[in-house]
Amino acid sequence: MNENDVDGGAGPVTNKALLTVAGVLLAIPIVALLWVGSFARVEPTLAGFPFFIWYQLLWVFLCAACTLAAYRIVLVARPRRPMSTRAGSGRKASR
Repeated sequence: MNENDVDGGAGPVTNKALLTVAGVLLAIPIVALLWVGSFARVEPTLAGFPFFIWYQLLWVFLCAACTLAAYRIVLVARPRRPMSTRAGSGRKASR
């Protein structure tokens, strides 16, 4: 066995720029909801609800969309390593 046969744990290259984009997507809802001065008002109302209420409700859906987008970006940025086909790689033999 030589050095080329051993898997040193090195996997596919991670795209750090895409991971940064995913991080920004996750930070957008946090910043938007912690910046209280931007939505702490009653007007404009929508269907009788003050701005504060429908703004918060809108961010429930926007946060889900940002999280989904970040998840998909991370999947592209960090590709999975192919499964090892070597015998005895930790799998139990089926009976």
